[in-house]
Amino acid sequence: MKRLPSLILMGLGVTLLACGKSPESQTPAPQANADSIAAAERARVDSAAADAARREQEEAERIARQRAAASSAAVAAAAAEGRSMLEATVHFDFDKANIRGDDAATLDQKVAILNANPDLRIRINGHCDERGSDEYNLALGSRRASASKQYLVSHGVDASRIETASFGEERPMAMGQDEDSWAQNRRDEFEILSGGDMLHKP
Repeated sequence: MKRLPSLILMGLGVTLLACGKSPESQTPAPQANADSIAAAERARVDSAAADAARREQEEAERIARQRAAASSAAVAAAAAEGRSMLEATVHFDFDKANIRGDDAATLDQKVAILNANPDLRIRINGHCDERGSDEYNLALGSRRASASKQYLVSHGVDASRIETASFGEERPMAMGQDEDSWAQNRRDEFEILSGGDMLHKP
């Protein structure tokens, strides 16, 4: 009979131990953890997509800037070439005002530039070498400038876009007193008056 209370106490202990086990050790991970993992994955994917879109936009902008720069450079180069062609001088034989055959091609280039730039206006300045009187050389320079103008007009350029002037022997290009220097000084120069800020190449 004395052993009965001991058995009862042992049974109660076993029951209490069984009741004290944590239910968490017997159940799977909570749903909240799965939702958090899924949300983190979605955030990662969204961030990667945003980064890719940003890089794509930056690349597109870089390419656009390069193309714009290349286009601007090409326009500037064409304008510089057009100006060089327009400002090229033509030369004359001694005491002559007729256009030489080797200068006709130079004037043809000017015709093309003027036709491609309808707002362009120029002045042709006639020059002479030092031989002859001041009065004679001023008149000769005027005839030379008029000869170049007439060539341009005869090839389709409106005469109102072209002015002429003569400087006679006052503005030599070469200062020597020999045939080579005189040949350089017998010339027409072409000066842009307006419309030449950004020339279009024909």
